[in-house]
Amino acid sequence: MAQLTVKDGTSIYYKDWGNGKTVLFSHGWPLSGDAWDPQMLFLGHHGYRVIAHDRRGHGRSSQPWNGYNNDTFADDLAELIEHLKLTEVTLVAHSMGGGEIARYVGRHGTKKLAKMVFIGAVPPLMLKTESNPGGLPLSVFDGIRNGIAGDRSQFYKDVSLPFFGFNRPDAKVSEGAKEQFWRLGMQSSVIGSYDCVKAFSEDDFTEDLKKIDVPTLFIHGEDDQIVPVNDASVLAVKLVPKAQLKLIPKGPHGITVTQPDLINHELLAFLRS
Repeated sequence: MAQLTVKDGTSIYYKDWGNGKTVLFSHGWPLSGDAWDPQMLFLGHHGYRVIAHDRRGHGRSSQPWNGYNNDTFADDLAELIEHLKLTEVTLVAHSMGGGEIARYVGRHGTKKLAKMVFIGAVPPLMLKTESNPGGLPLSVFDGIRNGIAGDRSQFYKDVSLPFFGFNRPDAKVSEGAKEQFWRLGMQSSVIGSYDCVKAFSEDDFTEDLKKIDVPTLFIHGEDDQIVPVNDASVLAVKLVPKAQLKLIPKGPHGITVTQPDLINHELLAFLRS
């Protein structure tokens, strides 16, 4: 397996396929790089080099006790980019991964980047505060932590329904997608998935977003029940100079799985633009 040992001794797994211009994917919570398989297969077949890592504590990466914060995630990503000697790379992130790549820019700049894509991403801030009145209350995230600390397996099965919009009356439910979400979630470490709740909900990425100076695309489902669009991408796009926003009617949070053809073609068009 392709593994990188980062500065604190944590082993980061990654897969590196194909040839051409490089696209590096950052997955959402509580998943792994495998969540990007539909996009990696598609872009690999269209002449791109596609790379996805498993965030520390997730998938096939090691499970340390510490380091589940966006500064560390961004530094892990920077070490991977340096290890693979990547330049002119496009970063593509979903959900929590959006915080990771935003913080990467905040800490390491854009000199190695060509473009960025945020899909259903958490920036600028999920938590409701005085300066972010449209955010979600802390009780929502405490409930997630309670679910993880309790019956984590059932909790992931329950979360998969709103994640993919399978709880909507007209939804076409995929049992396979639900099982894959559960499987990838259970591969994560309990401490990693628990601590990541604070990382994706309480970190404010406003200043990180302001430092982005490469072409950037935000894609968000209008029916995202996990990261509500109006307090996420609708705000984030205003902070990034010349960024674009693509709203997907009735799109759920897990849109890369429920509507892969749409997302794949949006990505390809942006990469070629």
